[in-house]
Amino acid sequence: MAADWRKVATAADRQRLRDWRTAFTTALRQARLSHAAQVANQGALLEPDAAIADPDGIPPGAYRCRVIKLGAKSAGMSDYTAYPAFNCDIADEGEVSSFTKTSGSQRPVGLVFNDDGGRQIFLGTLMLGDETQAIDYGRDADRDMAGAVEKIGPRRWRMILPWPRFESMMDVIELVPAG
Repeated sequence: MAADWRKVATAADRQRLRDWRTAFTTALRQARLSHAAQVANQGALLEPDAAIADPDGIPPGAYRCRVIKLGAKSAGMSDYTAYPAFNCDIADEGEVSSFTKTSGSQRPVGLVFNDDGGRQIFLGTLMLGDETQAIDYGRDADRDMAGAVEKIGPRRWRMILPWPRFESMMDVIELVPAG
């Protein structure tokens, strides 16, 4: 596997990553209309420019993670949905790391690549329901996921996933070391 995410990412995912700010600000604007207090309570997690340069990247280990979905993709969906924490892992795979959400009905899995500017890029797929094996990245555009992993505080990171295929305009996953 190439260590340069640009050689791995699909054209659609490169576009999603380029448009991350539009996705984030549009989704936040929608979420604030009906859930202003909940959005404000999240602090740096939901501030588009809260990233701190982190040349070392997120370290391997077990994490407590929680997902917040912002901006409804269609009528009838909520503009703000916060899920309880779940378990996920970051593992050292050599030139890249892997990310795995280990529980829940929607489980992102994939690789985390180093990038310029003190952030990392996530490219992966979405496992659903009782699936036991992930679809390879690039095989199903509806399952492909692309995002950035950013440090937002001491021992605190987030993964931003602009324009996911389902439900929301922006998914934000908070990552805090377990234990």
